Amino acid sequence: MNQCGMNEVSAMTRIRDVVQKALVTGYLTVEAENKLRQLLTTQYDLEDFNAFMTLQEAAMTGKVKQESREQCGIK
Repeated sequence: MNQCGMNEVSAMTRIRDVVQKALVTGYLTVEAENKLRQLLTTQYDLEDFNAFMTLQEAAMTGKVKQESREQCGIK
């Protein structure tokens, strides 16, 4: 894979990108939640941390619904 392709892949796997999709759609899929768990075990920068905190707040206030909670019947 060339350098450009590698950048595209890494750009798609940043915490902030997963968060942005959830904020735009108002929905956090189980797949995205699992991806966040994996990404949080790696090094990330302040922008990613802040994005994650924004997502946490959005989930707590109901702006983003979590598929995993719907499956368990948790509101």
